Amino acid sequence: MHLHAITLVVPDYDAAIAFYRDAMGFDLIEDTDLGGGKRWVLVAPAGGQTRLLLAKAVTDRQRAAIGAQTGERVGFFLHSDDFSAHHARLQAAGVVFEETPRHEPYGTVAVFRDPFGNRWDLLHLSR
Repeated sequence: MHLHAITLVVPDYDAAIAFYRDAMGFDLIEDTDLGGGKRWVLVAPAGGQTRLLLAKAVTDRQRAAIGAQTGERVGFFLHSDDFSAHHARLQAAGVVFEETPRHEPYGTVAVFRDPFGNRWDLLHLSR
């Protein structure tokens, strides 16, 4: 078994696709119209096995969860084999980091937010 997908509640399908595909460099795996304004949208880092299911918020409760799905903690961890190159590419694509890269016992890390408020770690594990 493996973890296939994780739902990420977003305000708009197309804005989320644009960020994850164009700024983050993720592959758009699937974008299927399910009718009634609902779509099945999967994105993933190139070569990644686990996908993000981008789910458009439609209720007030879902809209309130946008960017707060992990209680303001970092909820997503993007591993890089070439931290410096990926950090520079993301910055050039307009991704805003909350901090400069720092070195921890487990590796190099820098926190950023997506445009919807979700906190991510870009990290290179030293183990």
